[in-house]
Amino acid sequence: MTTTYHPTRHGELLQGARDSLPMLAGAAPFGIIFGTLAGPSGLSLLGAMGMSLFVFAGSSQFIALTLLSGGAGLAVIVFTTFVVNLRHALYSATLLPHVAALGQRWRIPLAFWLTDETFAVVQHRYGAADASPLKHWYHLGSSLAMYGNWIVWTLVGVLLGRSFEGLDKLGLEFAMVATFTGIVVSLLKTRPMVAAAIAAGAVALLARDMPYKLGLLLAALAGVVVGVLLEGRNATEEGQA
Repeated sequence: MTTTYHPTRHGELLQGARDSLPMLAGAAPFGIIFGTLAGPSGLSLLGAMGMSLFVFAGSSQFIALTLLSGGAGLAVIVFTTFVVNLRHALYSATLLPHVAALGQRWRIPLAFWLTDETFAVVQHRYGAADASPLKHWYHLGSSLAMYGNWIVWTLVGVLLGRSFEGLDKLGLEFAMVATFTGIVVSLLKTRPMVAAAIAAGAVALLARDMPYKLGLLLAALAGVVVGVLLEGRNATEEGQA
């Protein structure tokens, strides 16, 4: 017997949140780690919570903490986090056909809440065979779940860091590296993607001793340049075929 799926706004919203549960569990430790590292890096409770509320970008927040503790200037911090987050331009380009018909009251918040985890969840829903016009509600459900989850665990981390001294000395930030490595590897499905990852990794390794963590900036730029060049060459070759 074949059943027909009739989605509703509420149903899509809840399903987006439910499908994000594994991502919520995976992000929780990083929210805690960020919170515990915020104090030793010079951020107050309000500063740490403000960063999670208004920046909401896990990798950029960790990089900003590292740069702050290293004495980097504001311009270096802003530019480095900007380059690191250039991958979101690729995410946005992928999702644009699915949200182009929405007004700015939808597109602006969905763009702000876009993360690696939410992209991984919602791209499958947008690519589903059904022609539901309410898939953006699914997107919203995933986004709100990730946003609320990050804020809650940041607060938990800040409070733990204040209650238990020395947590910042345990090397907890390594968990972030391991998880993001897992996310990146799962997305490496084409040669340009693999080449971009290898280039970024090689540059990061060679430039690891640069001041103010500028090696991260160079690594991100190298990955973007290699990926764009190879994607362009592939497009040219396909056009000539």
